[in-house]
This record gives sequence, C-alpha cells and structure tokens, in this order.
Amino acid sequence: MSDPRAGDSRSGESDTGLPPLPPVEVVRPGLWSVPVPIPNNPLRYVLVYLFETPDGAYLVDAGWNTDEAYETLVAGVETAGFAISDVRGVVVTHIHPDHYGLAGRVREASGAWVALHPADAALIEDRYDEPSDLLERIAVMLRRDGAPEEEIAELRDASMPIRSWVWAVPPDVMVNDGDKAEIPGWDVSVIWTPGHSPGHICLYEASNRLMLSGDHVLPRITPNISFHPQAGADPLGDFLMSLDKVAAFDADEVLPAHEHRFVDLQGRVSELKKHHSERFDEVVDAIQSGKDTTWEIASAMTWSRPWEQIRGWMRRAATGETLAHLNYLRNQGILVERVGEPSRWAVSDVQHRA
Repeated sequence: MSDPRAGDSRSGESDTGLPPLPPVEVVRPGLWSVPVPIPNNPLRYVLVYLFETPDGAYLVDAGWNTDEAYETLVAGVETAGFAISDVRGVVVTHIHPDHYGLAGRVREASGAWVALHPADAALIEDRYDEPSDLLERIAVMLRRDGAPEEEIAELRDASMPIRSWVWAVPPDVMVNDGDKAEIPGWDVSVIWTPGHSPGHICLYEASNRLMLSGDHVLPRITPNISFHPQAGADPLGDFLMSLDKVAAFDADEVLPAHEHRFVDLQGRVSELKKHHSERFDEVVDAIQSGKDTTWEIASAMTWSRPWEQIRGWMRRAATGETLAHLNYLRNQGILVERVGEPSRWAVSDVQHRA
C-alpha cells in the first residue's frame, strides 16, 4: 500500500476484533481516500475518493446504506475539510450496494447530483424496487445450472438483505464512455468497463495519471464476474475486453475501491488475464473428468475455501462465476451447451478433433 501522507487514523482494534480501518488520507493534494465499512463482509471497507474543488467536495462511490457507514463517511468528509452538505456530486462506479447504497442519502443531505452509467441505471428498478420477478428469474437460472432443489430457495434469497442497505435513487446524471466527469479543476475521464456489472466505470485523472478502478482491477483479489439475469450476454468476455481498455492508459498509480492503492496497472491486468486463462483450463478439465452441469463443474473448481464449506451467497456467486466461464468458452466455440433443466456442457467436436 502507498505510504499514508495525511489524515486521521482510527487506532486500536474494532469491537469485532478485526484490525482497524485504514486511515483517511491524502492521495494527492486535493484528493482523499476515505475508507467506509461494509457490514459482515470479508472485504471490510470500500474506499470512497473525495475530490476537493472551490465549489465543494465530489465523491467517487459512497458505501453501504447503514448508519455506521454513513457516520464514517461524514467523519471522513469532515477530515478533508468539508461538511456532508458541501458534497456537490457523487460519481458511482456501479450499482452494487457498497458503492451505490449511500448515494441517495448523500444526495438527501447535500443536494448533490448522482451519476451512473446508463447500463447500470437501467437495472435499478428491477434490482432494488418491489415488486420484481428478479428472484424468480434467479431460481430459474439455478435450476438450469443443476442446483439441488433443496438448496434453490436459500440460494435465490441469499441477496435479499442487501435491498435494505441501498437508498435506491435514479441518477441525475448519465455518464458514458469518454465523457468528462464534471469535477471542477480536475481532468477526469469516464471509461466504460463492463463485466463486474454491465455499467461499471473506471475514472482516469489525467493531470496526476491516476486510474480510479472501482472493482474492475483490484491489487490482490479478482472481482467476481458472474452470469446472472442482470449480467448481460457475456460478462466475462466484456470484462476481458475492458481489461485491455484500461491497460492502454498510462497510470502512475491505481486507486481501487477495495484493498489498497498500487502501481503497475499493466502488470496487474496481465495477472488477471492469466488467472482467467487458468480458470478456463479448470473448467475444461472438470468437464473431461465427467462433470457436465454448471453446479457439478463449480464443485470441482478451486475456491478460497472447499466447496463443502461455502453456502448461500458465496455458493451462488461461485456458480455464477463458473457459468460466466462456460458461456465465454461456448461463445469461443470451445464448449457446447445442451440447454435444459439442467443444461449439460461438453467439449465441442471441433476441439476433440483438434
């Protein structure tokens, strides 16, 4: 992690026994990093970035809509010399709760505009409002994956609590690929990087050669790229193309939404592409060993913990990630899918002949 350069540090251990959050700190003159806690999540925090301007403060992402997260964000904004009412805009990298959840609450407190890419803005009502048949569509997908019927209800409902952690608001500003973010005094360009979500964006600040990478490129972990009813036709294909897109930028430092800042953007992109190449090999090996449903293939792959030890949301995310790899390989002509309930996967005859 880059050396802390300024700001207050929350010292001592938290009530949970976990290490304290990183400090609020200056990244460059006028640009701050504000860690905001994520409840009950191993990621622990999202890094909100604050741009100083003569007009007020502008945020990139906001955090989960919990009182603890909001109070921490308010304190971080105050450390940077502003009140929450001084926030003029919130650029949201994507609509996952740890990034978008507090945007509406900040807007309520300050009148700030909220900006999103149109591809994510189009998903808000289906994702966060009632009534929606999204959960039923997830159940249909899980049956197609070959998930055991006795687990489908648990897997389908695993994400239900996140709706209470999002203050869902429509964006005031739509940002598209190549747009300039309206942050006075800063040269911030929008880069559309679909994959982790259809409307995920990164931001490039040209005057300091900084890449604000959201969840697209993280220093140590790989973002979850899942196929699900809101993911688009080929999320992993989108993600891999988006990696090449950001690698074309000259960045002295990368400012991700999780973990810590890092250098060598191109090197990290190469590592992520290698990771997915190895996952492709795992998928093909699992199929050749006799696994043929998404669920069976997922159970044979390597995860942070053994398959038997992961449940609920993590198991659904692992299945979705496996399906994203299967769909990508099908689109490349390497696999074929016999659609059904469940679908069955096989290596294509062309690959066998090769």
